[in-house]
Amino acid sequence: MNSGPWLVGALLAVSVAGVARTQPRLAAVAHEVKEREDVYALPPPGELRASVLGYDAAAVDLLWAKLLVEYGVHWYEKREMHPDPYIDAILAIEPTYGPVYRFADTLLCYRPMRGTIADARKAYAILERGTRERPGDYEVWVEYGQFALYLGPSFLTDEAEKNEWRHEGARALTHVMELGGDPAISLAAASLLSRYGERDATIRALERNYAVSADDPERQAQILHKLAGLRASAEEEASQRAMQHALKTVNGMWRD
Repeated sequence: MNSGPWLVGALLAVSVAGVARTQPRLAAVAHEVKEREDVYALPPPGELRASVLGYDAAAVDLLWAKLLVEYGVHWYEKREMHPDPYIDAILAIEPTYGPVYRFADTLLCYRPMRGTIADARKAYAILERGTRERPGDYEVWVEYGQFALYLGPSFLTDEAEKNEWRHEGARALTHVMELGGDPAISLAAASLLSRYGERDATIRALERNYAVSADDPERQAQILHKLAGLRASAEEEASQRAMQHALKTVNGMWRD
């Protein structure tokens, strides 16, 4: 009797049983690994631009879409996510890509499950870079200024660094009006800027704000009120300096 077919059938049955027995365990392990660690398969940013063979726009759009999908999936699954590789890759291919600069603070600082001081500092650096890469985009200046002034410092622990960020944020927001943004943002920032000892810069910002607010008499009245206070303060300081100089001169003459 030929036992070949029976032997083949037995081996096939054993193989199927083995696969059926091990598959769930292997699937569970694969799922656990995927849940625990993300795999980023793209080359380093420095090499990526050459790898896309000139299809920069398409590559950036795909990376941006992938980043947004992963961000949403990680929030849904309550898994840690690090958007840095995607952001670095996008900016390596297209340094002027606007959406990155408008959402960098959200993606980094409010990522699943929470951002860190390092994430805040990276967001600050990226937004600052955005004002250089897109100098005429007032939306980027607003994002940078508002993050540096309000959101970013909440992640920091060093008071000197917090004040530095707030100072730079106020300066950035005073520039928004000149780029066609909301003058109200620059008006509020100008008031904050005066707290950092930049009275002359504040006066110049308010004067520009006044010039572009011709259709808003109420705002112009507010600006004139602020300007009057700043100019009076400047005149008082100048008068005090002149008086001190005169006293020093008189005292010097008496000593002689």
